[in-house]
Formats: sequence, structure tokens, C-alpha cells
Amino acid sequence: MINKEWDFILKEEMEKAYFRNLISFINIEYKNKIIYPKYNDLFKSLKLTNFDDVKIVILGQDPYHGDKEANGLSFSVEKGVKTPPSLRNIFKELNNDVKIIRNETDLTDWAKQGVLLLNSIMTVIKDKPLSHKNIGWETFTDKIIELLSEREKPMVFILWGNYARSKKDLIKNKNHLIIESVHPSPLSAPRGFFGSKPFSKANTFLESNNIKKINW
Repeated sequence: MINKEWDFILKEEMEKAYFRNLISFINIEYKNKIIYPKYNDLFKSLKLTNFDDVKIVILGQDPYHGDKEANGLSFSVEKGVKTPPSLRNIFKELNNDVKIIRNETDLTDWAKQGVLLLNSIMTVIKDKPLSHKNIGWETFTDKIIELLSEREKPMVFILWGNYARSKKDLIKNKNHLIIESVHPSPLSAPRGFFGSKPFSKANTFLESNNIKKINW
């Protein structure tokens, strides 16, 4: 369903009744409504970043709900789509932090390097934010976070905003680094996101553990 590695790791979870019901519901939603991301991109974050390859997790809440924005990766949008305000602020901090000017809004290159761009809620109805809240996605993605936390190989969890920070208790393994701040949205970013230097902090941690850093 996803790929061999994640299918094996999540096999028990995906056999549970709640997940089967979730997928049945989602399949009906895709047939009858405009749902983002596209069906083929539903598990894109997991397909692009294998369990053993995860170096960094950047946790989002739910996909962008505007036309043609969401592409299955948290905070990422399709090429050619106007950059959403939160992503624009992420790029501002990227430039402030590591002096990289990035205009490419599709973050697939990050995912292929080991950045798991995971939305806690993996689908949304067009123009209706949080419309698929509490239908089962959170249970599934919480399990993913727990399984990653249990992994011995060090990784970084980047938690932006109150929602993402609420998942901190799922990360119990002290091998991992948690980087947290307010959300990069325009309302929050000036109150602690700007200047938080998540990109350099993450790479410093990776290199200190003999893990190849991310080319942001």
C-alpha cells in the first residue's frame, strides 16, 4: 500500500479496525468530493522517506486546502503554485539561519534526503481546513511518531506550533533531538519562529552523530 518497509512496520496498525474504516471512508470521500492531496499522493511522505532513512521529522497538522496546493508533504506545495505564507516564512528563516535562498516550493528534495514531512491529518476537503480531523488519521500518525521515537538511531523532531508541540510526549527516546517553536504562520512567526535556527540546529545534531546533514 505504501512501500515494503513501511508496510512491514505498520502492518499491525493497518490491520486494525479503525484504519480499515478510515481508508473506506477516505475512498468514498475521494469519489464524492474534492480532497487534497491527490489520491496518488496520499502517502507520499512515507513513500519518499523510508523508516530507516528518516533523519528529521517536520510535523504539520493537515494539508493545505487551496486549489492544487497540497502535494502530500507537510508545508510543501506543488511547483508553480503561489507560496503560502507559512512556507514563505520558513524560507525566510532558512535564509536567516543558513544563508540559503530557496524558491522551490516543492520540498520533495528534502524528503529524498531523509526529512519526513508528515501531516498528522493526511487529507482535507477543498476549502475546509481540519475537515478530516478526528476520523482516525491522528491515531495512525501518532503511531508513526511513536515507532520512530523507539528507533535507536538518532533523529530530529521539528515541532512548530502548539499542535505539533502537543505530540512531544510521544517522543520518549533521549537519543533524539526535539526542536520546537511557535508556528511559522504570519501571526506567530515574529513571536519566536524567526531566529529559532531550526535548520542549523538540526544539521549540527546530525553531524555530531555522524549522520550526513541535509542540503536545505
